Amino acid sequence: MKKVITFGELMLRLAPENYLRFVQSEKFEATYGGAEANVAVSLANYGVDVAFVSKLPTHEIGQAAVNSLRKYGVDTSKIVRGGERVGIYYCEKGASQRPSKVVYDRAYSAIAMAKKEDFDWESIFEGVEWFHFTGITPALSEETAEICLAACKAAKAKNVTISCDLNFRKKLWSKERAGHVMGELCHYVDYCIANEEDAKDVFGIEAEGSDIYGGKLNKEGYISVAKKLTDRFNFKGVAITLRESKSANDNDWSSMLYTGGEAYFSKKYSVHIVDRVGGGDSFGGGLIYSLLNGYTAQDSIEFAVAASCLKHSIEGDYNLVSVAEVKALAGGNASGRVQR
Repeated sequence: MKKVITFGELMLRLAPENYLRFVQSEKFEATYGGAEANVAVSLANYGVDVAFVSKLPTHEIGQAAVNSLRKYGVDTSKIVRGGERVGIYYCEKGASQRPSKVVYDRAYSAIAMAKKEDFDWESIFEGVEWFHFTGITPALSEETAEICLAACKAAKAKNVTISCDLNFRKKLWSKERAGHVMGELCHYVDYCIANEEDAKDVFGIEAEGSDIYGGKLNKEGYISVAKKLTDRFNFKGVAITLRESKSANDNDWSSMLYTGGEAYFSKKYSVHIVDRVGGGDSFGGGLIYSLLNGYTAQDSIEFAVAASCLKHSIEGDYNLVSVAEVKALAGGNASGRVQR
C-alpha cells in the first residue's frame, strides 16, 4: 500500500455551541484539528496508509489529541512527544452576513518550540510515496520553517512526491516573510494547492477580473495565476479552490487543476454550510488520494471538489466520508435524498 506522510500542528479546537458568539457562550465544545492532520484523517478514511508527524506533550491533553487521530486509523507512531502545551484555536461559526471568526492561542506550543533534531526525516520517509505540508507550519517559528525545509530536502532525496497548500494566515506571519520562506520551500514542491487569495498574498500573483468579496471569479485569470506559479516553481500541478461567497452559510464551490499546460475545471456545487473549517484540507486530501490512484486530471479535480463539498456538511475539522460517498457525489448524485 502507498504510504503518505503529513506534517504540521494538531490543535485543540474550542467552539461555542451552534451559532453562539464567543461573548455569549458559557461552554465550549472541545474537538481537535489542524490543516495537515485533517488531510491525514481524510486519507485514512479513504483507506490510505497515512502517518501524521508532529510534536505533542506527554500529558493527557496531548494524548487526547493523539487519540483523536488514532480512532480514524491515522498512524501516530511518528509523533514526537514532549513540550509543554497543545496549541488552541477558538472557532465562532458565522451566519448569514456575519463571518466566522478564529482566535489563536498557539504560541509556545510543542510543535512551535520543536527543534530540527526532533525529527529523523531519513527514517520517517522510508518507504513513503507522498509528503504533504502547508504554509501554516513554517509560519509557526523560524525553527519550524527550517524543519520544513529539511523535510522537503529529505523527501526529494528519496524521490517522494511533495504537495503543499499555501494556506496563508495573516495572524501568524507577514506577507513578506511568507513570500520569502514559501518561495524557498516551493522549489521542492510538485503539487501546489491554493485558494483565491493565497497566490496574491504570498507571491503577489493575482487573478485579474475577480472579486472574491463580491463573489465574482474569472476563470481565465486563475489559469494565468496557475501558469505563472508553474513557470516560477516548475510545479507538476497547481490546484486552486474557487469559493464564491454569497453569505457565511451559502457558497458556490468549485476548483481548477492546471497540469501539463492544460486547465481542468470541476463542476460547481451550491453549498449550504454546516462547518467550513477544514474545507480546503478536505480538498487537499481528495486531490492527493485521486492522484495517488492514477485518476485522470479531470477525475482528480472532480473527486477533490466533491470530497470538499461533503466536508462543508460535517461538524468539526475532520472530513468523515468514504470513497464511495465522494464518488457518488462526483458522479452526479447530489440530491441529498435519504439512502435506505
